[in-house]
Amino acid sequence: MGDQYKYLLEESKLSKTWYNINADLPVPPQPVLHPGTKEPVTPDFLSVLFPMEIIMQEISTERWIDIPEPVREIYKLWRPTPLIRAIRLEKALDTPAHIYYKYEGASPVGSHKANTAVPQAFYNMNSGVKALTTETGAGQWGSALAMACNFFNLDLEIYMVKVSYQQKPYRRIIMQNYGADIYASPSDRTQFGRSVLEKDPENNGSLGIAISEAVEVAATSEGKKKYSLGSVLNHVLMHQSIIGLEALEQMEMAGEYPDVVIACVGGGSNFGGFAFPFLHQNFTNGKKTKIVAMEPASCPTLTRGEYTFDFGDTAAMAPIVKMHTLGHTFVPPGIHAGGLRYHGMSPQISALVHNGDIEARAVHQLATFEAAVQFSKTEGIIPAPESSHAIRGAIDEALQCKETGEKKVIAFNLSGHGHFDMSAYDAYHQGNLHDYEYPQEAVADAMKGLPEVAL
Repeated sequence: MGDQYKYLLEESKLSKTWYNINADLPVPPQPVLHPGTKEPVTPDFLSVLFPMEIIMQEISTERWIDIPEPVREIYKLWRPTPLIRAIRLEKALDTPAHIYYKYEGASPVGSHKANTAVPQAFYNMNSGVKALTTETGAGQWGSALAMACNFFNLDLEIYMVKVSYQQKPYRRIIMQNYGADIYASPSDRTQFGRSVLEKDPENNGSLGIAISEAVEVAATSEGKKKYSLGSVLNHVLMHQSIIGLEALEQMEMAGEYPDVVIACVGGGSNFGGFAFPFLHQNFTNGKKTKIVAMEPASCPTLTRGEYTFDFGDTAAMAPIVKMHTLGHTFVPPGIHAGGLRYHGMSPQISALVHNGDIEARAVHQLATFEAAVQFSKTEGIIPAPESSHAIRGAIDEALQCKETGEKKVIAFNLSGHGHFDMSAYDAYHQGNLHDYEYPQEAVADAMKGLPEVAL
């Protein structure tokens, strides 16, 4: 194998299908419930928010879903992305482990989010929709959807979590550059936003609140606007599976196969996209790869949340799903990993963690930034704070290999670069970042507001 650094797939190798884990789930899927009646939702209810092609993908149990040719053509702007062996990091850690990372920061908007933004914009355009609404935390999803809507001539209205709106002005400018309209959430533009501000005019916002605002705008638009979501739901993770499908081929080029697969997790999009194709190999091909989800200790959905039915948003307008949750009323601290501040989790990932197929770990902010700085010094890439949770996990695994002398192969998803997160790095270098552990009593308190579901 030698000391090759980078494994590149030819453009002609770009996948023609996405992988749908619903076909291989070892546990039966739980129903998605109407927020009012608490009965299973119908396609008619979902069609207020989504075009029918996306609804059919959401409920599909087919293993392979064709990628439309117009989507593949746009994918070619950045896909396939490189798989890189982190040889300099390995040497710095003095580990016998081999560390590989899939670099999604190669996309035009600097993260993995474009992998689902483009097909979602395409399917909406294809069904005659003229405008979308969405929420964004750190701004990576908003940037990606703004680019995609621009490509397909759709208007876009974005509700950006207020603390990120203030912390990350450059991401906001990127969205504006693509022609989107952005509002700090909670805003005075929606009934729910106004109700939040009445109670707490200084509210920092949360993804749950921003989702509520975006859903309200779409639901009250009389069909003129649809809603687009950047994480959590099955169709989103399925679109992202192109990451792991490419990585499987690239690992073959490298002549190795990962013993451990790692990604950060907030709602589940980059984690599912990278890990699900490897889980497919575990489920159908006898592989035994350990799959690790890394989350922040300040928003410990998988490690300390309850696995139960909860609303997908704060206003209790979105459907109820069974997932790991900190409670839909959860308002997270203003940590810099804005993309990992969601109260809930992908139902598929939640079910697989509950079933023991995925291991979840929580890490503190300072240890995460320490890993990010070490990575940037050795590999040259400044990672997004969110992605740095995966780096922390990879470094911890590699250091364990150093102790035991095991020569494991570790692969992680570097889901985006951190070029627009300099204020976070500045705060770290100035000693102004602090660790925050979400209090268990706050989790217990939020659980009192869970919906009563008779299943």
